[in-house]
Amino acid sequence: MKKRQINFTISGKFRNQMEVMRSFLIYQKWIKKNEKKDNDAIKKEIKKFKYKPKISIITPVYDVDPKWLKKCIESVKKQSYENWELCLYDDASTKKETVLCLKKTEGSDRRIKIAYGKINQHISGASNEALKMATGEFITLLDNDDELSPDALYENVKILNKHRKADFIYSDEDKLTLKGDRVDPFFKPDWSSDLFLSMMYTCHLGVYRKSIVDQIGGFRKGLEGSQDYDLVLRFIEKTDPKRIFHIPKILYHWRKIPGSTAHNQDSKGYAYIAAKQALADHLKHSNIQGRVLTETWRGIYRVKRDIQNSPKVSIIIPFKDQVSALKKCVESVIKKTTYQNYEIILVNNRSQKKETLDYIKKQQGKKKIRLLSYNKPFNFSAINNFAASRAKGEYVLFLNNDTEVISKQWLESMLEHIQRKEVGAVGAKLLYKNRTIQHAGIIMGLGIASHAFRNVEEKNPGYFGLASVIRNYCAVTGACLMTKKDLFNKIGGFDEKHLAIAYNDVDFCLRLKERGFFVVYTPHAKLLHHESLSRNNESGIKSAEKRRRMRAEEKYMARKWKKYIENDPYYSPNLTRKSGDFGINILD
Repeated sequence: MKKRQINFTISGKFRNQMEVMRSFLIYQKWIKKNEKKDNDAIKKEIKKFKYKPKISIITPVYDVDPKWLKKCIESVKKQSYENWELCLYDDASTKKETVLCLKKTEGSDRRIKIAYGKINQHISGASNEALKMATGEFITLLDNDDELSPDALYENVKILNKHRKADFIYSDEDKLTLKGDRVDPFFKPDWSSDLFLSMMYTCHLGVYRKSIVDQIGGFRKGLEGSQDYDLVLRFIEKTDPKRIFHIPKILYHWRKIPGSTAHNQDSKGYAYIAAKQALADHLKHSNIQGRVLTETWRGIYRVKRDIQNSPKVSIIIPFKDQVSALKKCVESVIKKTTYQNYEIILVNNRSQKKETLDYIKKQQGKKKIRLLSYNKPFNFSAINNFAASRAKGEYVLFLNNDTEVISKQWLESMLEHIQRKEVGAVGAKLLYKNRTIQHAGIIMGLGIASHAFRNVEEKNPGYFGLASVIRNYCAVTGACLMTKKDLFNKIGGFDEKHLAIAYNDVDFCLRLKERGFFVVYTPHAKLLHHESLSRNNESGIKSAEKRRRMRAEEKYMARKWKKYIENDPYYSPNLTRKSGDFGINILD
């Protein structure tokens, strides 16, 4: 199956050509910097491996140009790791030159197995026939016109020697032009269950424990075009996420041949219908109540979960003056929110202006609004902890007073995830007034931590669509963060002692992660954010004192969360730490 990656055009033909050339040159620099391989050292290391499992490479063949098939087979022969077998199954090719190429390959290497079908079974059936030939402990999938990097199998067996119980390993991938140039690298995050339900991001190179593949019955007919996605969706139902590993290296090269999805995203529309069916079946198998929606961009999906019962949400909005912003925020919640079982808790932190005090008086007694007064010096963590302890809702949503609701079903979009027992926090997509992204998740290691896709246009789906899908992060911003009230209290809320001003949201999310909870970002809860209006103008802390305290908080975070700052599992080490635009790391 061809990976349904997302290719997005830039307005203006010339601008597009310039951007393509720039991206190409940057990637060539990355290759030169990062792919210096010592073959002798690799061979010495392989000799020391205590575990050398056979890997069966599954390759269905159909009417492929012999030129590409030869390159595909040669890429397997060039593998540093030698305990492999290549299972080639010809699916009744109509082109004589394809069959002749296979005939000439017979006997060239004892590890190459070739079988010929008399009736065309399409990709799923042909893959199953190739699977019947496999005798390895693990299998991997290779399309008949693609190539493996020489160290592909070595890198996987290296992981298996460290993690003998691994069931599923995937790597990064790129594409090959017809001229042989490498382009469009996809540097992936480590395992993200929510991202996988949004798109088939693991794809190539995937290595799977064969006993599980056999257990689930191999590939399903009728889901051609998304048969790999379907296979992995059923595969992960039989394994533990702790047995899934990611190799952040380019080990697979996917050739951009005219007519393939690598070349044209719309060339195989049936693939997206099949993917939607595969996801729907996975929801049923996993007892997930909901439905699968097709998103605007090809290859991206939304699993929309049903909300169980109608739990109350306490929306906590701290403020100090800035009444015009507060009014906009509260009015947007009341006027635009379709979900109705909520309360708004307005927390007054020493407001002094007459217009603010007048506004507070007008809110008294209103049905959905409660007023609290926090008459102590500004401490963002303490203010929110104080309000959360008095919340009546099963869930609490921390909301900055400088935000405005855009999407009417924003609460439902967050509730559908926070209701899941495995989820600890949910964050939203926040936009600046000019409709560029302010927050689409938080990346660790941009300084201490910073926002993903900041300043990217809202209509831009981001790097391989990642700004526009439900996915996991280490943290999301407290400007709009929903969590379970009981869980919030159980782990001690926000850190009042060490993080009074900043990073309290990041710290909270990381503590959730350490306890095994997921942090989910959803682009379907969308708000405007007039960033830091409240913190900069309301805190009452003098600039010099604020800078001193911020430096202290940064040092605290750097010490406490060093491992995530140095290695964010949801952000590739091959991407830049200079900004959150997911650019390739060539200078860091």
